[in-house]
This record gives sequence, C-alpha cells and structure tokens, in this order.
Amino acid sequence: MRAGEIANPSRRAALAGMLGLLGLHFSGRALGQETIARHGIAMHGEPALPPHFTHLPYADPAAPKGGRLTIGVVGSFDSLNPYIVRGQSAGEVQTYVFEPLLIRSLDEPFTLYGHVAQSVEMPDDRSSITFTLNPAARFSDGVAISAETVAFSLDILKRLGWPNLRNYYSKVERVEILGPRRVRLSFPAAQDRELPLILSLLPMLPQHRLDDTRFDQTTLEAPVGSGPYIVGDVDVGKSVVYSKNPDWWARDLPFTKGLHNFSEIKIEYFRDDNTMFEALKKGIIDLRPEDNPTRWQTGYDFPAAREGRVIRESFTSGLPKPMFALAFNQRRDVFARREVRQALTALFDFEWINANLFSNTYRRTHSYFEGSELSAIGVSASAGEKRLLEPFMDKMPAAVLGGTWRAPVSDGSGFDRTRVREALDLLAGAGYLPKDGKLRDRQGQALTFEAMVNLHEHERLLLAWRRVLDRVGIDLRIRVIDSAQFERRRQNYDYDMIPWAWGASLSPGNEQAFRWGSKVADQPGSFNLAGVKDPAVDQMVLALLAARQREDFVDAARALDRALIAGAYVLPLYHLPERRIAHASSLGHPQKTALFGPTFESWWRKPASP
Repeated sequence: MRAGEIANPSRRAALAGMLGLLGLHFSGRALGQETIARHGIAMHGEPALPPHFTHLPYADPAAPKGGRLTIGVVGSFDSLNPYIVRGQSAGEVQTYVFEPLLIRSLDEPFTLYGHVAQSVEMPDDRSSITFTLNPAARFSDGVAISAETVAFSLDILKRLGWPNLRNYYSKVERVEILGPRRVRLSFPAAQDRELPLILSLLPMLPQHRLDDTRFDQTTLEAPVGSGPYIVGDVDVGKSVVYSKNPDWWARDLPFTKGLHNFSEIKIEYFRDDNTMFEALKKGIIDLRPEDNPTRWQTGYDFPAAREGRVIRESFTSGLPKPMFALAFNQRRDVFARREVRQALTALFDFEWINANLFSNTYRRTHSYFEGSELSAIGVSASAGEKRLLEPFMDKMPAAVLGGTWRAPVSDGSGFDRTRVREALDLLAGAGYLPKDGKLRDRQGQALTFEAMVNLHEHERLLLAWRRVLDRVGIDLRIRVIDSAQFERRRQNYDYDMIPWAWGASLSPGNEQAFRWGSKVADQPGSFNLAGVKDPAVDQMVLALLAARQREDFVDAARALDRALIAGAYVLPLYHLPERRIAHASSLGHPQKTALFGPTFESWWRKPASP
C-alpha cells in the first residue's frame, strides 16, 4: 500500500488519527460567523459572472474539437513533478494534468469560480474557507476526489512542496473534515485576506498514487491528475505529449466550454530561441510568442509566411507590463551598496540600445506595475501611502515620493557624459575611484561582476551595455550557460547578476513576498533573486494582504512600488506595448481576448476544408 492510501473499512478513522497528529481535525460544527455557499469568490468586490453562467466570455462554446497543437519551449526537463524544488520539471504538467479546487477567470483581476469544489463558504473576516466538492470530480483513473484528498494535498505540499507553497499552506492552523465532500480550512491568525483565494488554488493530488516519503524526489513516472489531459509519450528533455482524457469529469461544465479543444498537445523543447524559430519556419511547431522586435519586422520573410501558412497577430492585455530587469544579487558584496546599483543603472543607455538593437520598438519600464493604476509613476503619494511609508521616509527619495522619478534617460549617443558623471559621483560616494584605468575601492579591488544568461538575445544586450562600462573602468563578465544549469544556479542564487521577468497582475498579493520578502531571501528556490531584505517592502506587502477596500489596496500597491524603486534592487529594462504571436494559420481563436491576454487553452484547430 502506498503512503497516503487508507484501507477500508476503517479508512476514515485511520485518516482521522493521522490528521490528529498533524493538528487536523474532523468537525461538523461551524465557526462563529454565518456563511453562505457561493459559486465564486473575488479578492475585491463580487465575481463578474452570475451563478448560472453558460461559458467564459473569452471562450467560444462552439469551438471545433480535435487535432494536435505543438508548442515550443526553450529549455529542458528531467522530472514530471512540478511541485518540488529538485530537478527541472515539465511545467505544463501543472496546467494540463492537475486541477485546483477553484479555477481563476482570466478576465477579472483575481476571481475564482467553482470547479473541483462546486461551492465555497467564507466569513467576512476571511479567517476560514469551506469547500463543498463536486460529486462528479475524480482523477483520470476513476477514483473520486474527497475531503480527504484536500487534506492530503495540503499536508504533502506544506511539508515537501515548493518554498512558496510551504509558506502559504503553513498558515493553515486547522483542517476540519465536515463530511465526505466538505472540508474547512481555518487560519484565524493569518491576517491575510488573499489567503482563502490562494488556498482555493490548491492542486488536487492523488493520495492513492503517491508515496509521500519520495514525493520530493524527481520522477518521470506519468502523474495521475483530474485535469483535461493525461501524459502520453515522453522523450526526456526533448518533448512531452499530453492526450485529452475522453472521460474527463469536467468536460461539460460551463467553465470548461470552449476550452481544452485539442485532442493532443505536444510540448517541444529547444536549446535556444533561434532553434525554436527555425522549427516554426519548418512547421515543426504551431506557434511561438515573438519577443524580438527586429525579427518581428524583418524575420518573417520565409516560404510558410509568404504563402500564408504562418501569420502574425498582435494582442493587447489589460495587465500591468512585466518587470523585465537585471537583478542585482545583494548577497554579493559588489552590489551591497545602493549607490553602486544606482550608478550601474545610470550607465545603461536604453535610448541607444533601443535604437540600434531594437529599431525603437521597446518602451522603458519604470514601475513594478507599469501601465496600471497600481503604478506610482506620475502620481504623488496619497495621504494613505504616506501613513504606510512614514517609518521609512528617510530612505524615500523626494522624486520617488512625488511620482516624478523615472529610469535614467540618456541622449542616445551611446556615451552620455552627463549620465556618466552622475554615475561616477555615485560610485565615488561608495568608495570607487579611478586608478590604473579601473574603478577601484579603497583596498584596490577593481569593480567587477559577472552576468549569467541562458539566451543569446540577453548576451547581445549585455555586450551593448559593456561598451559603456569598459570606458569608465568597470569589468563586466558575461557567462552564457544552458537552461538546466541556469535554473540550478538561479534556485541557489549562484550568480552576481541575472536577467528575469516578473509578471504582474491587477491583484498583487502573497507572490510579492516570495519575490521581495526578507523571509525568503535566503531560502533556495524563491524568486527573491535580488536578495531584498527591506522592512519597508515587507510592511507594504502586509498592507496589501490586509486591505479590505480598493482604495487601501491601491495605496498599498503604490507604496510597495515606491519602496522597491527607492531600493534600486533591479536595473529595469523594457517591455513591448503589445503581445506578439506568430502561429499557423490553421489555428483559430475567439474574437474576444481575455484581460490577461491571449489564452491558448481557448484556441482550436480549424477543420480541414472539404
């Protein structure tokens, strides 16, 4: 018997004993506050869709079914477990094979609707959440999902899952099994209004299939989930085929109508972006997002594009633009001083790089919530923000507080002497002065650091930056490594500088602590790549999670933006104004684009002409 499997007839009693050792309990009693069953929950306000909606607004319920979609990914994989730190997982398993209790609508900032759990109850103070499971919900092997499944999934991920999952799930103080299909999670001390939504995204894991003594080990055994696809052919490191489960329990639910339309989805892995582009040209893959503006303008003059078999489309998104940046690893002494980080940012000549490398296609990114009401750029701090930031005002530059700060702008010459003088003054304040053609500290050590990349496009960017750094006496070494090594070193913070893109949403919350929080700065596997340990940032994240009203939430988000900008923890780079995708003309998609942008799960293969 695998660990987690409870034999009948004493299965419930045995599980109760196991859960009791973990501080979990069975109960049929309600907590103090009255609750009502809901079809969905939103972080702020109410769900946009009514209880009996027929389909999602960005899905076409009449979409054709069948065919194969082949997608390209740069990288590799050696594991099919997407929930652990070890190994490099095929991340799509999480999307296609496993399902959460509730599913997120991609047309609202942060709203979840019933799925594995058909309804949810939550008191006004959000100190608990109760799920009633759909009686039809089951894994692909036919085993029903129960309240015990929820308890098992929470426990194993809290102990052995990714660090961010452990952080979230450890806030749950009590698990109550209220019946075969009802379970309550309580967290009265959390003071985290987002936590009920985070817990609603708990993936359902099959306790009858998993050995929890080996869960944190890499595996290539095909996982069993409750999602629309099952794992088919696997060529380790090269490709995975996901086959539609014809018996998928949720295939007729309103939330899934018009989604998951392909009979097969194949993920092909490539060592670099250029190789993947060649695969598109040859018809090996069906689509790829295009982030290279020069290639978008001039690179699509090949037979399939000229003949209309590959087309290009641009899509807009209602989300803030991602923060694509170079992270300064403050765990390394070279980047411990803010003046050094600010000086290096001043020496990055975006205007010259954008004109000479990218045909002026990119826009400079200034904010961690660029292009949204959550951004502090162009907006003076409100009274609410000032109250939040009051203990940290000594670290808050006037330009950041007043909303006038921008990433440095050059004259576009490739060596703006005004910006160079500003940078040298900052470096002198940090103890770096010119000597023997190099900038050296008081001990005579040259200012030198290494940037680690896994894409040649990023190498090209850094080579352009290095032109300026060389002239002022700063040594930048560029190390290009493969994606597997890049991921291992990223997880262990084994780098001086690293390029990264942090996605943004209109409902930032707990993920901000995992990106910038002091508690995870030394925890392997977090996305705090810069090693930020800033009390101001920590407090602003807590304010985000405690906000009950939209006004307070916006204040907290803007205050967080200001705290991160003031710290100069990353060198902000750029973004495209729209999302560009090249794809086979045989693919179709709904007319409406979701708030989050194009969602491939709503696309389909057009039927062949007779």
